[in-house]
Amino acid sequence: MSTQPFHAATPILSVRDLKTSLEYYQRVLGFTRDWHTPSMISVGRGDAHLMLCLRAQGYSGTWVWIGVGDAEGLFREFTASGATIRLPPTNYPWALEIHVEDPDGHVLRFGSGPLTDRPFSEWVQWYVDRDDRRPG
Repeated sequence: MSTQPFHAATPILSVRDLKTSLEYYQRVLGFTRDWHTPSMISVGRGDAHLMLCLRAQGYSGTWVWIGVGDAEGLFREFTASGATIRLPPTNYPWALEIHVEDPDGHVLRFGSGPLTDRPFSEWVQWYVDRDDRRPG
């Protein structure tokens, strides 16, 4: 097996309008702009980075998981800033997660360590039902 080191992954999300997406990621989610070109913007917060690409390189509805220190604290922050919350803090065996939707329908799953003093939830059934209706 190769010893080639891997670095952090940076998802690329297709967006309809760079200005609208940048506004949401900065004002609502607290990301900063790393760099930009006329058709792509990189945003980051801490060690998490995303590239927003104008009408290319993917489809609406991509899901991205981002590890955070405190999902409940982030939920309070995002609620106050007007984020589109799809799932409030929910405790799973793998993480305490919140789900946020961006203007293009991408779902950002922010998760911190699971809470061992609370019961674990089942996966949200409407996600399964919604995904089953996707074409092909």
